Amino acid sequence: MPNITIQELEAIRDRMSSHVHFRSEEMIGKMDDNYRIHICVCGGTGCTSSGSEKLIEKLEKELAANNLTDEVQIIKTGCFGLCALGPIMIVHPEGCFYSRVTEEMIPQIVKQHLKEGKPVTEFLFDETVTENGIKGYDETRFYSKQRRVALRNCGRISPEDIDEYIGTDGYLALKKVLTEMKPEDVIQTLLDAGIRGRGGAGFPTGLKWKFARAYDDDQKYVCCNADEGDPGAFMDRSVLEGDPHVVLEAMAIAGYTIGATQGYIYVRAEYPIAVKRLQIAIDQARAYGLLGDNILGTGFKFDIDLRLGAGAFVCGEETALMTSIEGKRGEPRPRPPFPAEKGLFQKPSILNNVETWANIPQIILNGAQWFASMGTEKSKGTKVFALGGKIQNTGLVEIPMGTTLREVIEEIGGGIPNGKKFKAAQTGGPSGGCIPASLIDTPMDYDSLLAIGSMMGSGGLIVMDEDNCMVDIAKFFLQFTVDESCGKCTPCRIGTKRLLEILDKITEGKGTLEDLDKLEELCNYIKANALCGLGQTAPNPVLSTLRYFRDEYVAHVVEKRCPAGVCKGLLKFEVDQDKCIGCGLCMRNCPANAIERTDYIAPGHKLASVKINPDKCVKCGVCMDNCKFKAIGKK
Repeated sequence: MPNITIQELEAIRDRMSSHVHFRSEEMIGKMDDNYRIHICVCGGTGCTSSGSEKLIEKLEKELAANNLTDEVQIIKTGCFGLCALGPIMIVHPEGCFYSRVTEEMIPQIVKQHLKEGKPVTEFLFDETVTENGIKGYDETRFYSKQRRVALRNCGRISPEDIDEYIGTDGYLALKKVLTEMKPEDVIQTLLDAGIRGRGGAGFPTGLKWKFARAYDDDQKYVCCNADEGDPGAFMDRSVLEGDPHVVLEAMAIAGYTIGATQGYIYVRAEYPIAVKRLQIAIDQARAYGLLGDNILGTGFKFDIDLRLGAGAFVCGEETALMTSIEGKRGEPRPRPPFPAEKGLFQKPSILNNVETWANIPQIILNGAQWFASMGTEKSKGTKVFALGGKIQNTGLVEIPMGTTLREVIEEIGGGIPNGKKFKAAQTGGPSGGCIPASLIDTPMDYDSLLAIGSMMGSGGLIVMDEDNCMVDIAKFFLQFTVDESCGKCTPCRIGTKRLLEILDKITEGKGTLEDLDKLEELCNYIKANALCGLGQTAPNPVLSTLRYFRDEYVAHVVEKRCPAGVCKGLLKFEVDQDKCIGCGLCMRNCPANAIERTDYIAPGHKLASVKINPDKCVKCGVCMDNCKFKAIGKK
């Protein structure tokens, strides 16, 4: 088919706008011209793994059985954010938020809600059910403090339908840039907006584009980093699964701005749903002529291809990523020259991560001041965090920069489960640091996090409670870095291994106070001498835990004790003879046959108690887990 014109693009937007906005909270009570009810079912990785595909199949059968197929539309969307309650299903126009939906619930929901108009309150997210009726989910603790910009379409549109994206003003930013703005205007808009890269370093996006535009060459490239290797991070994956066209549009805008005609999205192969939807989006954009030659009749040419990564963490570093796209081993290159001068295939290139791209079209459409009005003076806009660990509401949150860690944990996150106390939060993944409970009121922005020894990173936020050992946490992240080091430079290849060896020694009860000094000295050397940003930041988890939790290191070294009872080398399991009734359950489940009978029978009991042979015990904890009388404890 021929490329669509500007008039045709706007016609699609006009036709689809009310249809898509029917699913917005502000449109509750309004009607869609085509369907009486829209059912949005989460099709992100989390809910898909929990069976949302089967829910859709069950819905289709029940709708057919109740003659509702022509009245109800099912939309498979991206992630809604509140992953702890998946699978999620939202019914519009009421905005009813059904959580932890199972196939068994579907017949009742269809009959009672969709047919009779009475929401099934026992299946709804409990925070939305009040004495005065059902409230919108945007009024709940999890959503009320969020401001969705990068995630604005996730959970709202079908990511596999380009018309639905256009219905949310999709590709109108590209039209505006091609018809109303010069490349310099785009750069100035980004500079005025103050947007900084969301991939970790926080470099000003407009400045990066300005540098690349300044270099003349016969070919330039635009790259998207969708590798996302941090443990516990899934921000970029969720954007790609829920709103892939926003990345394509933003990259095309960048191509026009710096003078590039080719883009590449580097996405890890472990993201099959994201890869599939990206390819569908690229094919649809090409079919409409929104990628390719003569886009919107303006003469502008730009195309995008996918490149799949094998999961190497180092390929999240920009020069290593570009080397991998070239078909070579993914290793970082010394800088300068920077990619803006010599990047992909030694040509001027820019690289931004998925979340950065997701902000660009909205900045173009709404203006620099709109974006700059959110956040703080030096950290503008919003930031997406993957909230995980010891937290009630695990999931994806997007908050204005400057929101405090306390607000994220206690209000949005719902607090620490099981009555435990908050101990620390890790931001920035293996490149970040641990924030102790004493700094829970720290604003979540670039400069505030750096000031306390952590960093924003790409947006992973792991919450820890009193049962976590901070020495073990530092060891976990360092093990990851050692495994993922590309090995090109000695400080990272050898230095991180030496750090891990010292941490192993400490957690086994063999450490000395001199080892703590060695840790700090080695960390500072690696930071100063590693080739790339990943090696330079690898010591951060160790340095931050030494800074804020040194007493735990001292306990491991001096007292030969793990205060949290985590490090196996320092654990000792004991039986309280007076609590033990001699049932033998622990003996039957012990994999090492380390539990033996004693001659002692506790008062009031009939069977002899048991004891643990320390020479045989492998410290697995199975005995303690199986004891119903809490007679076994660890020290």
